[in-house]
Amino acid sequence: MGEPHDGGRRPDTEPTRPANFERDAGQMVMSASADGILAVDDRGVIRICNPAAEELLGRPTGELLGTPFGYPIVAGESTEIDLVLPDGRTRVVEMRATTTTVAGERLHVAALRDVTLRRQAEQQLEAELERQGSVIAVAAHEVRNPLTGIGQLVDMLRDPRETFTEEERADVLGRIANRTARLQSLVKKLLTVAKIDAKVSRAYVEPVPVLEMILERLAEFADRPRDVYVSCDPEVRVLADRGELSEMMVNYLENAFSYGAPPIEIHVAEQPGGVEIKVCDHGPGVPEEFVPSLFGRFSRSPHRVRETDGSGLGLWIVRSLSRANGGDAYFEPGEEAGACFCLRLPQASPA
Repeated sequence: MGEPHDGGRRPDTEPTRPANFERDAGQMVMSASADGILAVDDRGVIRICNPAAEELLGRPTGELLGTPFGYPIVAGESTEIDLVLPDGRTRVVEMRATTTTVAGERLHVAALRDVTLRRQAEQQLEAELERQGSVIAVAAHEVRNPLTGIGQLVDMLRDPRETFTEEERADVLGRIANRTARLQSLVKKLLTVAKIDAKVSRAYVEPVPVLEMILERLAEFADRPRDVYVSCDPEVRVLADRGELSEMMVNYLENAFSYGAPPIEIHVAEQPGGVEIKVCDHGPGVPEEFVPSLFGRFSRSPHRVRETDGSGLGLWIVRSLSRANGGDAYFEPGEEAGACFCLRLPQASPA
């Protein structure tokens, strides 16, 4: 006798699901979700929320249910909203929405994800790209002018139709040397900017005799007017990276010679907070409205841009390096006229 025939159907091996299986499973998924989930009715009132939504919104379920959500929900779209929490903190939340029907009632379901850190990272990246773009733009502009001048002067020397006396040839070579020095100064500044941006640590902090450093740097400006006065105790020393202190002094002196007027006065004084170095000139001073941005990156006074060359990096470099060495850089108006650019650094113990 053969086996009973079932018409080719396979036995039903699927277990019977409880009547509330879908509802219970949905609640479990909502509770376990790392994203905040809200269901809002057509009036904008919160009807359902999960624990992650409580955390994002900074309020317990009991306070959220029955209250307006306060943000428009558009099905099928992803938007970012700025949430203000009850304690005043803010969060950036990405919201994805859909619409569904539950027990005959239309609900708008929003999935919320905290993207605050991503937004901050994007803003930092944008700022960094903007800074790099500014560096490139300034470099291109500042390099083009001296390079063009050097090229023209070299063409003059190579032109067989041009005849130069020894004095004229020396003058042309001197102008080439000046433009080359400008390029070298700019490249050095840009390298320092890159080092500061990369947060490269100082190589070596040591006691540095201030007077010795000042005189060495002044020697680099031998071609400038020598109406310079220095007031400094030979025994005063600061704790700093020697190379970075040298660069700070060069930038202050360049600023005084380029924008100020003689006499240039350098005053060094011991103070309770360290050693203060002042580089003062007797020029036109700094317009009051420009003082707040004086030490800004690429900052140049609009009154002097056409009169002098410069990248607008020198004072920013001084302040950045001074703070990296435990000090600070700041501005003071001259007593009668001009400007004083100040540098404060930690004092080293007597030798």
